[in-house]
Amino acid sequence: MPEHVWRLNAVAEQADRHQWTVSVRPMRLIVLGCSGSGPGPDSPASGYLVQAGDAHLVLDLGNGTLGALQRHLDPWELDAVVFSHLHPDHSADFASLVVHRRYHPRPPFDPASRPLPVYAPAEAPERFAAAYAASAAERAATDLTDVFAFQPLSDGAVAEVAGTVLRSAAVDHPCEAYALRVEQGGRSLVYSGDTGPCPGLVELARGADVLLCEATWPHDGGGAWDEPPPGVHLSGRQAGEHAAAAGVGRLLITHVPAWFDGEQLLAEAKAAFDGPVELVAPDVAYTV
Repeated sequence: MPEHVWRLNAVAEQADRHQWTVSVRPMRLIVLGCSGSGPGPDSPASGYLVQAGDAHLVLDLGNGTLGALQRHLDPWELDAVVFSHLHPDHSADFASLVVHRRYHPRPPFDPASRPLPVYAPAEAPERFAAAYAASAAERAATDLTDVFAFQPLSDGAVAEVAGTVLRSAAVDHPCEAYALRVEQGGRSLVYSGDTGPCPGLVELARGADVLLCEATWPHDGGGAWDEPPPGVHLSGRQAGEHAAAAGVGRLLITHVPAWFDGEQLLAEAKAAFDGPVELVAPDVAYTV
């Protein structure tokens, strides 16, 4: 019998009923951009393509990431876009995705008949309409639900997205923000989004195969602080501490701004976590 890739909720039932050997495609994370706080000279801002079984999800879509996405996947093949929070370095390219779905001259299907699911904080429809519209009058008339289906995230929410399980947990950032967990075929990836030290991130990441975690600044502020400011971002050391507390299999460091040294933050994380640690790079794929 040829191999099949089954939706997550059917794997156990089908395998038990027919005693089939079921093979699941490995989950992959492709970094579209990883520059913290905005695009840098070598990378777009935050955006990540997750390929899990038959599903294609984007986690965040910051400045420059829609162009990068098209090197790896036709945007029409996306099953969902998920936003950890609505700061521009994580969401600015959504306006370009609106144009792509509304005005592409040769769409493979009618986008109005298949709205793209968007999982995001509750204010996303208004926030994205404001980013898309060029004037107050246009903003008042803009309704993006013609081609998108918005689903609000919440703390502890669970959703099924194209055969994957998506979980969210509230984290500590100046706006509504979530860490995200993607599960498929017995593998799990957790993305921190933007957060300061947060027990919610540890709980969501508990036992995950991979933690993709922000590390925005060094723990030693060079005189600017003795301890990093709470409730905003993680240092490299704190990212490592969260990975260790959660017992993850592997730590991937991301969201390093252009004005800080990624190798320094990587060294901090390695000192706090004794598992495999890497600093991610744009256009690189990582197996989960």
